[in-house]
Amino acid sequence: MSRTVDRLTWKLDGSWVENEGLWITEIDWSGPMQRLKNLLFAWHEGSWYGADIQEKTVGGVQGLLISPLLAADYLSQPDSVRLMKLQWTQRMLLYIQAAKMVRTSLLQGWYAPNVSGWSAAGQRWKLHGPQSLGQELMEWKSAAAAAGVNHHVPDQWVSLAANEAIHSSEEASLSWHRLIDRVGDNRSADGYRDEEDWWIGLGWKKDETPFRVLLQLIEPDEWSGWRFAVLLQSREDTGYRTALRRAEGGWEVEGAEIPDSWAPFVKERMEKEERKWLQVFPEWENPLAPGTLRMNLSEQEAWAFLEDGSVKLLEAGCSVLLPGWWEAVRSRKLRLKAKVRSSVGSSGQPMFGLDTIVQFDWKLAVGDLDLSEEEFRKLVDENKRLFRLKNEWIHLDPRDLEQLRRWMKKSGKKRGLSFRDVLEMHLRGEMPLDVMDGNEDEVSIKTEVELNEHLSRWMEQLQHISELPLVEKPESFLGELRPYQMQGVSWLAFLRRFGLGGCLADDMGLGKTIQFTAYLLHIIESQGKNASAGPSLLICPTSVIGNWKKELERFAPSLKVVIHYGPRRSKGEAFAESVRDADLVITSYALGPLDEEELSSIEWNALCLDEAQNIKNVYTKQSSAIRKIPARHRIAMTGTPMENRLTELWSIHDFMNPGYLGSLAEFRREVVQPIERTRDEAMIGQLQHWVKPFMLRRLKKDPAIRLALPDKNEAKTYISLTVEQGTLYENMVSDLLEKLDTLSPMQRRGLILATLTRLKQVCDHPSLLNKEEWAAAGQWDASRSNKVTRLLEMVEEIAAEGERCLIFTQFVGMGQMLKLQLEQQLGMRVSYLHGAVPRTERDEMIAEFQNPSERRCAFVLSLKAGGTGLNLTAANHVFHFDRWWNPAVENQATDRAFRIGQTKDVQVHKFVTLGTLEEKIDDMIARKQALNEQVVGQSENWITELSRDELASLFTLRKSWLNG
Repeated sequence: MSRTVDRLTWKLDGSWVENEGLWITEIDWSGPMQRLKNLLFAWHEGSWYGADIQEKTVGGVQGLLISPLLAADYLSQPDSVRLMKLQWTQRMLLYIQAAKMVRTSLLQGWYAPNVSGWSAAGQRWKLHGPQSLGQELMEWKSAAAAAGVNHHVPDQWVSLAANEAIHSSEEASLSWHRLIDRVGDNRSADGYRDEEDWWIGLGWKKDETPFRVLLQLIEPDEWSGWRFAVLLQSREDTGYRTALRRAEGGWEVEGAEIPDSWAPFVKERMEKEERKWLQVFPEWENPLAPGTLRMNLSEQEAWAFLEDGSVKLLEAGCSVLLPGWWEAVRSRKLRLKAKVRSSVGSSGQPMFGLDTIVQFDWKLAVGDLDLSEEEFRKLVDENKRLFRLKNEWIHLDPRDLEQLRRWMKKSGKKRGLSFRDVLEMHLRGEMPLDVMDGNEDEVSIKTEVELNEHLSRWMEQLQHISELPLVEKPESFLGELRPYQMQGVSWLAFLRRFGLGGCLADDMGLGKTIQFTAYLLHIIESQGKNASAGPSLLICPTSVIGNWKKELERFAPSLKVVIHYGPRRSKGEAFAESVRDADLVITSYALGPLDEEELSSIEWNALCLDEAQNIKNVYTKQSSAIRKIPARHRIAMTGTPMENRLTELWSIHDFMNPGYLGSLAEFRREVVQPIERTRDEAMIGQLQHWVKPFMLRRLKKDPAIRLALPDKNEAKTYISLTVEQGTLYENMVSDLLEKLDTLSPMQRRGLILATLTRLKQVCDHPSLLNKEEWAAAGQWDASRSNKVTRLLEMVEEIAAEGERCLIFTQFVGMGQMLKLQLEQQLGMRVSYLHGAVPRTERDEMIAEFQNPSERRCAFVLSLKAGGTGLNLTAANHVFHFDRWWNPAVENQATDRAFRIGQTKDVQVHKFVTLGTLEEKIDDMIARKQALNEQVVGQSENWITELSRDELASLFTLRKSWLNG
C-alpha cells in the first residue's frame, strides 16, 4: 500500500482490444483497480472523472478499458493527479500521437466515410493525416472516428466549429443524422469504384460539375424499338437540356450548343457515368465498342430496366429519365371482370332468388382499358411484360399472369354465377381472385362484376327506395298509409318479386305492423281469389299476439286470421286442416321448436318474424327451428337489427336470405374480427353497403318521414344511496376483491356476474337481496331506498296532473314491490306486466291502461317482457328505474309510449345512483349510443375479463355521494 502511495513515477502500457477500445495498465501496480482509476482520471471530465472507465483483465493482468472516443480525448492531453509523473511505453507514445490527430481531425471535421470499409465491412471512417500507423492504431482511429461522427462527441467538445454547425438548429441536426443513416446503408456503397462519386451521391461532398448526365429510356415508335438517349441537364436551370450522341473517340453535342463552362467537364464526366452504367449492366456492353453501353434494347430488357435496373442506377448515383407514363402504368392493377350478359334481368330472362344462375362473360381490365379473353390469351402466349394496346401502355406482372393461368385452367370456363355472387361482388367491391390452390402467399388480382343496363337499374332501385315503383294501396285496407309506409309496402313487394327477403327495420312507432298488414293484403289481392297461394305465417313474442289481433281487426278485417297458441292449439294432421282457409296464422317464438313439425309441414306464402332479434342467437333450438320453416318470401321486422354483436346482424340476414353473408364462421373471420379489432370506418362502411339493400331503416326524426310527433325529452334523475345501501355496497365490493385472486377463471367470472347483479339490486332497494324479505309485502320500507322514495314522489305529481306513466325495471321482485307500494300510495290499481303473465291477462292490462275512462296512473313493466311490441301511448312519462346495458333496449322500451298515436310530449326519466356502478353504466350507455348504428360493444360479460384494478375502479363506491 505504501508503495502505491509513495511512488511518484508511474509506468503505463496498453494495447488495443478489438471491437472494445484501448486497454491500459500500470506495469508495477499491485493495488485495487479503482484506486488506479481515481489517480489517472481524477481531472478527466470527459469520463466523468473515471466513472465511465471499465475494469478489464487481459492475459491475466488487470487494467482499465477506455472506449475509442474517450481514449482519443484522454490521451491527447493526459492529466492525472498532480503529484504523479506518468511514464509511457513506446507503444503508448504512438497511441498518444494518434490520439492528438484523431481529436483534432474530429473537431475540425477532417474525416470522411470510407467506401471500401462500408461495402466490405472494414474501417468505415477515415481521418486525414498519416495513414501508416499500423493495423492496431488504424482500427482504433476508425473506431474513434465512427463514435465521434455518430454524434457521441463529449459535451465539452461541442464548442468547436465542426459540431457547432451540427447543433446550430434542429433541422441541421436531423439532416446530419439522415446523412449518417445513408452512409450506414451498406448497399449505398456497393458498385462504387470512385470514392468521390460515392461522397457526391451521399451528399457528403458537393458536385462542382455545372450539369448532370441523364440516361433516358425512349419508347418504341414506327422507326425504332426501345433505346437509350443521353442528355445533359443544367443544375441551375433544370429545364435546359441538350442531347449527346456517341462519336468516334467519345461524345459530341447533338442538340443546342452547350455553355463554354461545361466543355472542360464533359469528357471526364461521361467516362465516369459510362463506367457506372456498365458496372450495373455489364451484360449490356456493346460488343462492337468495348467499354461502352449498348443503346438499343429488346422489349424484355426495357421491362427489366423499368422494373429494376433504373432503381439500381439511382442507387449507384446516376440520374435516370423514364417515360412519363411508367409510374401510372406500374401502379395499375390487373382486374378480372364478370360482365353480366345484356339479356339478364330483362322481361325475357327475369331473376327469382339468390340461387338464380346469372350468365356472364369474363373480361380483363388494366386501368381504364378492357381486354377481351381472346386478346388476353394472345398476350399470355406472347409472354410479354410490356406492350401497347389501343394507344395505351400496359405492364403485366409475372405473378399476376401465373395466377390467371391457374385460374383459367380451373375456373375460366365457368359462365354462370349465382345472383348471390353477383350481389356480393357488386356491393362489396373488388374481391380476391379465387385460384383455389392454397399455395400462394397473397392473391393480388381482384375480381369485380359489371352489371348490364337492366341490373344497374334494378340495383339503383334496390339501394334507393325513392326509385322504386309504388304499388297501389290495397282496396281492403282500412285507414290511411303515410307516404313512407307506402314506400315500405312497395319495397317488400319489390323484393318478393325477385325472391329476396328483407328486414323492415324502421324505428319503433313508425308502423311496421300496418306496413306488413298492407303488404299481406297486396299480395292476396294481386294473386286473385282463385290462386292457391296458401296462408302466411307471423311469429311474434307472446306479449304482442293480442296487439296483432286487434290491429288486424282494425286495419284488415277481411283477413282470415288463425291464432296458433295455447294448450288447445291444433297438432299433427289437425293443424293443416285448421289453417287451410286462413290468410294469416299467428304464433309465438316459444312454439317454434315445440311445434316444429307442424310449422315446417307447410310452405307458407310469406313468413314474417316480428321483433326478429329473438332469433339473434343462431345456436338456440328456437332459432334453428324457425330457420327450417319453408316460405316463398321471408320478412324480418325489428327496430334493433343489431343489439350487441355483429353476429346478430348475420343471424337476421341469414334467415331472410340464407347464405347471402356466407357462413357464420366466414363472417366472423372476414368481418366481425377485423371490425371489432380495429373499428375501421372503411370496413364498417363496406359492411353497411353490403347489408343495406335488404334492410329498410327509417327513423322518426328523419326529415323525409315528416311525422307530427310531439317531442321526447330525456332527463336523468341523480340519486344518492342511504347509509344502509352504502354499507351493503361497500361490503360486497370488498368481498369480491378479496376473493378474486383465489378463484379459477370460471369461478371468477361467475362471482363477478353475481356481484354485478347484487350491486344493481342494492341500488334499487336493500330488500331485493333477500327473497324472503321482498316476498313479504309488509316487510320493506320505501325510506330505505332514496330511489324508491323519489319515484313515489314523482308518480304522485304525475297522478295529480291526470297523466300516466310507464315504469321499467329488470328485477321481478322490484316490480312487485313497486306495484304494491304505488297502489297503497295512489289508491288506484297498478298493473305489473312480466314474463309469467298469461296472454289474455296481458291484453286486459294493456286495454285497461289505454282506456281513458279507466282510473289509471302507473303501469309497471319488466324490461324484457314489456320492452317490445306494445302500444302504450296513454302514457306520456317513462321511468327507467334501473339501467340496462344496451341503449337500443332502453330506446325500445321508451318507444312503447313515443310512437304514432302519441299526442303529448313524452318525458323520459332515467334514474342514476351517484357514485355507484349505475353512474358508470350510464357513461358507457352514452358512449354506446353513438356507436350503435355502427358497432355496439359486447354485453355485460366483458366485465368478467377486467383486471382486479379495473374491477375495483368500476365497482368501488365514491363515498362523497353517500347519503348521511
